[in-house]
Amino acid sequence: MKVPETMRAVVFRAGVSLDDPDAAGWVEMPVSAPEGYDLLVKVGAVAMNPVDTKLRGGRDAVLGFDAAGTVVAVGPFVTGFAPGDEIYYAGSILRPGSNATHQLVDARIVAAAPRSLGRAEAAALPLTVLTAWEALFDRLGIDPHGSHAGKSLLIIGGAGGVGSIAIQLAKRAGLRVVATASRKESEEWCRSLGADACVNHAADLAPQMAAAGFPEVDCIANFNRTDEYWKTMGDLIAPQGKVVLIVEPTGELALGGEFKRKSAVIAWEFMFTRPMFETADIARQGWILAEVAGMVDRGEIRSTLAECLGAVSPGRLIEGHRRILTGRTMGKLVLDGWESQESDVSPTN
Repeated sequence: MKVPETMRAVVFRAGVSLDDPDAAGWVEMPVSAPEGYDLLVKVGAVAMNPVDTKLRGGRDAVLGFDAAGTVVAVGPFVTGFAPGDEIYYAGSILRPGSNATHQLVDARIVAAAPRSLGRAEAAALPLTVLTAWEALFDRLGIDPHGSHAGKSLLIIGGAGGVGSIAIQLAKRAGLRVVATASRKESEEWCRSLGADACVNHAADLAPQMAAAGFPEVDCIANFNRTDEYWKTMGDLIAPQGKVVLIVEPTGELALGGEFKRKSAVIAWEFMFTRPMFETADIARQGWILAEVAGMVDRGEIRSTLAECLGAVSPGRLIEGHRRILTGRTMGKLVLDGWESQESDVSPTN
């Protein structure tokens, strides 16, 4: 496949409110040839995540991590991929993002896209798949093959992108899963993914958990606000239980109390750790994505695509960011294809 000289990208403007239509705009940028382990990818579809909204505003940036696309060219160290391959991945927080027609990504954190999915359904998966898998199996130490079947897991934020995958992976591993959901539609979504019970995170969780038959749980995966549920997690975790967190707290946390009394393990999950530090096991992320692609193709896991907003454009990305910031989205919002209108494109160095 021919490597283009330039590409189009959507750049979010530093310090510009999402209420301003100029919060994001098209730019034209040069395309760099792949080096080392890099793949040059023609991006077909992208999904949005809360991390996009957190990174917006610090500097002008091409955001976006989830993507499904086609390999255009490969670097000299790459094995297992060739031009024309259909792939999916979540990228790196240190590199320009997937809100561009072309992107460089490390081949070690990439896998062949599920054959049974369209590109929009595939793009909905990578970041949340990696976060959920690493949280459950790498941080909490749950066996994905079922040796911990019957253990209990509370997922705080069950209807979100990460929670939607975590429910499915945990059920596949044989766990009894309670998911939090505050609305009828989000509860129905969680139950459709396999949750055994749902509790309302807008109310006191402890009495609801007890009424559902879970006065305590072996593991907690909190994919929502850490501070808000800190005491509740200490009350609900079983002695020698494990807790995994993904959201940075806004204040100091008291690490003692019930967590110390119960000898509970508290772990952090940050999906970008492996690519950020190029850890010795960086290729595990490509392996995880390949494993999940197989699960999807066998019908064991389903895509969490909730809505496709149309082709990539500044306006649609702004709208996606606005919706994510409400905290009420279920599953994943995806953009598929590229807006054909070439207006408002400005060059950049």
